Amino acid sequence: MFRNKEIRLLLLSMGVITIIATIGSYFISQEVSIFVFFTCVLFMSTAILFSYWRYREIEKLSVYLRKISKGNFQLDVRDNDEGELSILKNEIYKVTNMLSEQGAYLQKDKEHLTNAISDISHQLKTPLTSMKMMVDLLSNDELPDEKRLEFTYTIRMQLERIKWLVSSLLKLSKIDAGTVHFKREIILVHELIETAVETLLIPLEIKDQTLSVHGNKDVHYIGDFNWTVEAMINLLKNSVEHTAEGGKINVSFSENALYTEMVISDNGRGIPKEDLPYIFKRFYKGKSTDEDSVGIGLALAYSIVAEQDGDIKVESDGETGTTFTVKFYKRG
Repeated sequence: MFRNKEIRLLLLSMGVITIIATIGSYFISQEVSIFVFFTCVLFMSTAILFSYWRYREIEKLSVYLRKISKGNFQLDVRDNDEGELSILKNEIYKVTNMLSEQGAYLQKDKEHLTNAISDISHQLKTPLTSMKMMVDLLSNDELPDEKRLEFTYTIRMQLERIKWLVSSLLKLSKIDAGTVHFKREIILVHELIETAVETLLIPLEIKDQTLSVHGNKDVHYIGDFNWTVEAMINLLKNSVEHTAEGGKINVSFSENALYTEMVISDNGRGIPKEDLPYIFKRFYKGKSTDEDSVGIGLALAYSIVAEQDGDIKVESDGETGTTFTVKFYKRG
C-alpha cells in the first residue's frame, strides 16, 4: 500500500499539516498543542486504516477477476451496500454473468460443430470407401464396357447421395446451433405442397405411384416457405420410398382457430410400432428401413417444424401404411 505514490503524498501532506497545527497551537498552550497533535495522529491512523481496507477489497476483486479470466464464473461478489466499491462489485458480477452466458453459448456451438463433423465423417466413410474401390477397378483396361458404365453410374449416384447428406447435416447443425432465422410470413399451403411435390415427380413416375392432394386453396399459416418446403420434401420422400410400385399417397390440409394441419398418408409397408418413438431421431434406422437410408430426413423435417411452433406426429401399425400429421399452431 505504501508503495502507492498517492498514498505517500497523502501521508506527507497530513504529516506537514500535523506539524504546522501542532507548532501553531503551541503558542496558545502546551495542552492545546498536545491535543491537536494526537487528534491529527488519530486522523492519520484512521485514513491509513481506511486506505488499507480499500486496498484489501480491491485486492479481493483482483483475485476474483483473475479467476474469471481462467473460466471460473461461479463466484458471487454482489454487494447490497452503498458506495463506489459496492457499485463496482455489482457491475463486475453483471459482466461475469454475461461472460458466463457467452462462454456457455460458445461451448454449445463448439459441441454442435464437433457433432456435425463427427456425423458427416461417419456417414461419408461408407460411400467414399465404395467409390475408391470402383475407381481402382475403372483403372483396369480390361474392364468390360458394361461394368465401366455401371461403376460410373454408381459413383455418380454416390456423389449425389454425399451432396444431399452433407447439405442436410449442415442444415441440421445450423438449426441446432440456433443460427437459422426463420421468416414469419403468410404462406398458402397449396403452393407449399405444389413446390415440394415438384422435386418428387420423377420418383413418383418411376414407381407408378398416385399422388392425391386435397384442401381449400385459402388454407394458410405463418412461417418460412423455403424451410418448410424442405421439411415437406423429406416427409413425402419417406412415403415414396416406403410405398410399393403402384401405391397411393394422399396429402390433405385444413385449418381451424388453433392450428393449420397437413396430413401425408400412404398405403406402404408401414413402420413397426417399436420404431415409432424413435423415427425422428438423427441416424435412427428401423427394421423396415432400406439399407441405403441414413436416417436424417425425418430428423431434419422434425427440427424445421418444431422451430416454427409446430409439431409432427406419426401413426402406423406396421402393415397398412403410415400417416404423418404436421400442425403449425397459431399465436395469439
